Amino acid sequence: MARSWQQSRSLFADAMKVIPGGVNSPVRAFKSVDGEPIFIQRALGSRLWDADGNEYIDYVGSWGPAIVGHAHPDVLATVSRVAANGISFGAPTELETTLAHAVIKLLPSIEMIRFVSSGTEACMSVLRVARAFTNRSKIIKFEGCYHGHGDMLLVKAGSGAATLGVPDSPGVPSGTAADTLTVPFNDLGAVAALFEKHPEDIAALILEPMVGNSGFIRPEPGFLEGLRALCSRFRALLIFDEVMTGFRVGIHGVQGLYGITPDLTCLGKVIGGGMPLAAYGGRRDIMAKVAPSGPVYQAGTLSGNPVAVSCGLKTLELISRPGFFDQLSRRTSDLVEGLKSSAKTYNIPFVADSEGGMFGFFFNSRPVKNFADAKMSDVARFKKFFWGMLEHGVYMAPSAFEAGFVSGAHSEKDMSLTLEIADKVMKGCR
Repeated sequence: MARSWQQSRSLFADAMKVIPGGVNSPVRAFKSVDGEPIFIQRALGSRLWDADGNEYIDYVGSWGPAIVGHAHPDVLATVSRVAANGISFGAPTELETTLAHAVIKLLPSIEMIRFVSSGTEACMSVLRVARAFTNRSKIIKFEGCYHGHGDMLLVKAGSGAATLGVPDSPGVPSGTAADTLTVPFNDLGAVAALFEKHPEDIAALILEPMVGNSGFIRPEPGFLEGLRALCSRFRALLIFDEVMTGFRVGIHGVQGLYGITPDLTCLGKVIGGGMPLAAYGGRRDIMAKVAPSGPVYQAGTLSGNPVAVSCGLKTLELISRPGFFDQLSRRTSDLVEGLKSSAKTYNIPFVADSEGGMFGFFFNSRPVKNFADAKMSDVARFKKFFWGMLEHGVYMAPSAFEAGFVSGAHSEKDMSLTLEIADKVMKGCR
């Protein structure tokens, strides 16, 4: 029996009148899958319910933050208790320092940290600090890595291995993006060539050390180590954007998995447990440049507000418990292996991978090492798969180029049901 999305369609039509595109973040619009969004009414554990009453097993998880599941009772109790004393003061609270200590304990590369309200804000701020510290202007980013919608970061790669930045959005002056150099992910040679060409000009290299905004893409062996060596050699700062991967692929992030020490790190999503909270931090000598300690100005009225901080603190406490990541990794791996098995049964080109509670897949006959590879995937087949899964009650990211997320609330029953549905849908995608 086909699901009805009549109420969602009505709500979307109303939203279109007063909100650009009817949504407050573009990927929510379902345009990349040629449809209209479903409007969510509530969530609990691993499940979502939409405005029409349809139930789904959720693999989006608010795009990553819901690592302990939706509406976890311990998180709700903590947030309610703190909110009863006031939502925001615009003044220091002890909770901010407590969370700072907790993050520094988990990520030793961070010696000082500044809390902000979004991943975009963290990335914009960290690059300002990097430029001030090095007294250089150019930055390197990778094609397919998303670091928020700051002007200097809305850049796409042109032809060739390395190009000067070209604005990727109207409203971004060409001069703003001119100092952003773009190279393919996993191409260490292209990075080395840029450093050789601009040996005294590059302030920092920023990347998602495990990509999630082009789908899930793992760094090749030696790639992160090579970046660390190049940055050290040319006195540029290495910045890990772990907004998505931090406390998601493992309790110590990608830097913990690979034993790499970045100079600076951006965090978001899991650090706030679903509340608007993000951060940037790193070496003490660099972070000391941030006002009021130093001259680099950055401020935020709601930064580190007690409700968001308490939500993040409780979430970090829950995922730090023994066995949490072992179970999360096992469930995520089971999901990926099951999807691969179904695709193989029906002779469908398909590659997939996972780490911790993060996964991704492509309808592609070759391994995906960068965004160019990802773009060779069969998007039409993905759309068919996406709508088939949604129709049967499985909610996945409405884009062929986004990672997926499993939470601690996903049960073995959830996995079994998901894979049973996926097998049926995959059969129809032959």
